[in-house]
Amino acid sequence: MRLLRRPFLLASLGVSLWAVPATAQQGGAPAPVVDSIAVEGNARLTVQQILGTAALVPGRATNYRDIQRAVQALFKTGQFDDVQVLQAEDPFQRVILVLKVRERPVLQRWAVKGNERISSGDVKERVKLVDFRPLDRAVVERGRASIDSMYHAQGYYAATVKVIETTPAPGQVNIIYDISEGNRVAIAAVRVEGNTRFDDKALVKRMGTKPEGFWWWRPGRLDDDKLQQDLRERLPAFYGSNGYIDFQVVRDSLEVDSTTGKAALHLTVEEGARYTIGTFQINGNRRFSTEELMTLYPFGPDGGTGLDFNSVEWATATEGVQTLYSNNGYIYAQIEPEETRRTAPDGTPTIDLKWTIREGSPATINKINIVGNDVTHERVIREAIVMAPGELFNRDRLIRSWQNVGNLGFFQQPMAPPSVDPTENGVDVDLTFRVEERRTGNINFGASLGQGTGLGGFLGLEEPNLFGRGKRGRLMWQFGRNINDFTLSYTDPAIKESRISGTVTLFNSRQRFTVGDLGRRRQLGGSLQLGFPFLGSRFTRIFTSYGLQQIKFTGGSTDLRSRFRCASCTRSTIGGSIVRDTRIGLPFATGGTLTNFSLEFNGGPLGGTGDYRKTEVENRFYAPLGQLGGNEQLGSGIQFVLGFTAKSGFIFGDAGPFFTELYSLGGTQFGVPLRGYDEFSITPNGFDPTAGGSSAAGASSFGKAYAAFTVEAGARVSQSLYFSTFLDAGNVYRTARQYDPSRLFRGAGFGVAVLSPLGPIGIDLGYGFDKVTRTGRPDPGWQLHFKLGQFF
Repeated sequence: MRLLRRPFLLASLGVSLWAVPATAQQGGAPAPVVDSIAVEGNARLTVQQILGTAALVPGRATNYRDIQRAVQALFKTGQFDDVQVLQAEDPFQRVILVLKVRERPVLQRWAVKGNERISSGDVKERVKLVDFRPLDRAVVERGRASIDSMYHAQGYYAATVKVIETTPAPGQVNIIYDISEGNRVAIAAVRVEGNTRFDDKALVKRMGTKPEGFWWWRPGRLDDDKLQQDLRERLPAFYGSNGYIDFQVVRDSLEVDSTTGKAALHLTVEEGARYTIGTFQINGNRRFSTEELMTLYPFGPDGGTGLDFNSVEWATATEGVQTLYSNNGYIYAQIEPEETRRTAPDGTPTIDLKWTIREGSPATINKINIVGNDVTHERVIREAIVMAPGELFNRDRLIRSWQNVGNLGFFQQPMAPPSVDPTENGVDVDLTFRVEERRTGNINFGASLGQGTGLGGFLGLEEPNLFGRGKRGRLMWQFGRNINDFTLSYTDPAIKESRISGTVTLFNSRQRFTVGDLGRRRQLGGSLQLGFPFLGSRFTRIFTSYGLQQIKFTGGSTDLRSRFRCASCTRSTIGGSIVRDTRIGLPFATGGTLTNFSLEFNGGPLGGTGDYRKTEVENRFYAPLGQLGGNEQLGSGIQFVLGFTAKSGFIFGDAGPFFTELYSLGGTQFGVPLRGYDEFSITPNGFDPTAGGSSAAGASSFGKAYAAFTVEAGARVSQSLYFSTFLDAGNVYRTARQYDPSRLFRGAGFGVAVLSPLGPIGIDLGYGFDKVTRTGRPDPGWQLHFKLGQFF
């Protein structure tokens, strides 16, 4: 019997099925009974699998809803590109259904080619295809469109993405996204329409998206994320800071010249009216008086009526009020800034300001939890936390505690920010610091270079967290043709669980200096230092120390031998210092200060050779300039910092044969650094053009006083990488009476510093402004400096 197929809905059965609802309501004939069901077009899936999914059963009455559900169920499996329901012709008028399917091919693999500007990993993140699954061409197209939009966002408007299908075997398919990147669009001009208050140049200056310029740092690169930030944040903030709070960018478009790859960015803006300040009110404040809160108000104690409104200062002040409440335990306080626009009687657009404060209840710290410290004892971490249970919550102190724990150097960076969780009463809070231990101890060996002793080798063992209690042990042996230096030290930051610290150091060294022909020096001795908190402060400590060493100088330049003779000398030293250190982000500080005042007594009633006193003062200041990425408050991402350092030292009395205790200036390897100049080139007599290279340093190269200053702008990329640009100035003086910080030699340049297994390594390129020739003519120039050691 020959069966003729026809679309199911056009068959007599189809008519009757579609007619069932209407006739049934009128008491008509019931739905027809399907005699049999056939399946065609299947290769991977069995008939039983298809029929089981369709849920159509022969011998049962079937209406149009059953057919619809069957087709939907088959499509939902994701196995088919097409499903048709047909009715076969039958001379006996039996109802025979045919499920005709077209299976999707199975994706064997997919790949990306032609991408050079954007990594394959970034491209593949945009595609949701999975190997060895039936291919959904809608997903393929969405992936193509997503790749295309990613290239557009990066400025590649000429990029095209083609989808290539290959068939390795029947029922299988491979997909290739073939990318033609083209050239990145460069913005040649930014044109603004609708701006009357500020010209195009002033607006472009405030934007991150800038047209290309002559220099390489102005490529005119289009970045869609940066452009959106310009339109939604930077330009509105700039106008808002000048009173135009209704400003908006109503349209933006990019006009691209496909032949040159250049583009013009067109912006249409509506500036709106300029608002002046009307009235100002504070409502709901009980914890702080209106007078106290008015000190944070940016428009003056009288309310600022008539002044131009500044939305940026208003937002900053609101955040300052929020911080004030948070630092006094009111973490649930809500500061709602209200801005009411109106027109004054004289027609001036005016804005009335109000702070509505809902203080809530102050939060007390219930518990401080520490999680993840498998090695480090909890006491070590709690010692760094400047908060305690029972105290009112303080946001600034929470951030400071987080920074202090990170400064320990025992945990992976960046550390997760501490969490603040309400307790059951809904008012008090639990604080949780989460840390992840990192390997702190290390054994190092290899080449070394430092302190002007040339190239050598080293073998070192260091553990800054002995026994998990924050105690530091260090053994270092440096050896080579010019050096044989053995040092053993042990530091306990909390002797017997107290706040008293101690350091014991023993050393035995032999050095022959390759810089300045300083001869040979042999030292044998040790020192003991104790530290005490000053008036209970966490950041200020007083240190006392005693050191005893035997020293022998031999060789060196004729001038040094005639002036400083020491066949077997003894140096007995007692010293004291007061140090206040609030720096954060060490070893490359991003904020805080360091103040160090020290005083040493040598010889005299202590015995030994030489009788002198040394006084040194050092101040370091760091101010954050901003950051790129990361969390603004918790310090991550690339952090920019401005630093200022001022140092001075004075020696009174007779240093005897200890010329290395005197001050020398220039270079970075020996004495006080001054980048842009050779070692020992800055003397009490002025600049020495013969210094450097194989030239010998003489007695006249050293002085009893010095002054050194540094201004530095840096970018802390990570805890191990730091870039900077600097301006150095300094001088060395024959005696303390000749000290004159206004008479300085200047240098400037840029550098990079990294942390390595050898310790900190720095490379600086400095330009000395005040160099002169032997005839006294100005001869400024560049100088490359390299240094290994703890010099930050």
